[in-house]
Amino acid sequence: MEKVFLVVLISYFIGNISPSYIFGKVFGKIDIRKHGSGNAGATNTLRVLGAKVAGMTFLVDALKGVLAVAIGRGIYGYYGALIAAVFVIIGHDWPVVLKFKGGKGIATSIGSVMVISPITALICILVGLALVIKTKYVSLGSVTGVGILPFVGLLTMRPFDINFLIFSIIVSVLAIFRHRTNIYRLTHGKESKLGQKAK
Repeated sequence: MEKVFLVVLISYFIGNISPSYIFGKVFGKIDIRKHGSGNAGATNTLRVLGAKVAGMTFLVDALKGVLAVAIGRGIYGYYGALIAAVFVIIGHDWPVVLKFKGGKGIATSIGSVMVISPITALICILVGLALVIKTKYVSLGSVTGVGILPFVGLLTMRPFDINFLIFSIIVSVLAIFRHRTNIYRLTHGKESKLGQKAK
């Protein structure tokens, strides 16, 4: 239990590191959460501060997942990696240092899953990117890419791994929950497309 608690604690606080907030202060002298969609993530950073800062934000957010999973695996093996992935995403989404107002966890989810199952992650990324390119809706690509994670995992993880399935369902549910307002806007034709200002 000590190892599990240590993995949870370290991963959660790695997730609390918010590059969008930090870069917003450094490059724009703003609190990114008070601009655009109010989300502390790469997409809102793109809309508010541009592609360069958004790219840096996405990279750091993804690397948070990579780092947490690597540490979790070092402490508690495969189970530590799965636990770390879940809690670094939770830390990103609900960071205590930012009064629980964080991002939506897509880049961190990508980084985490890429370490655990690169093929599964790559398929999900390609599906998500294809949707973004076709529709210009980042949220649609994000929710779909992470939402199909359990199904892709069932196809790619051999032998069948119940632990990965449970993990992937949790990650998908987190992503869908964090995008619930985007899903509402998508179904009502009010979602902002890539290149547009957030509504």
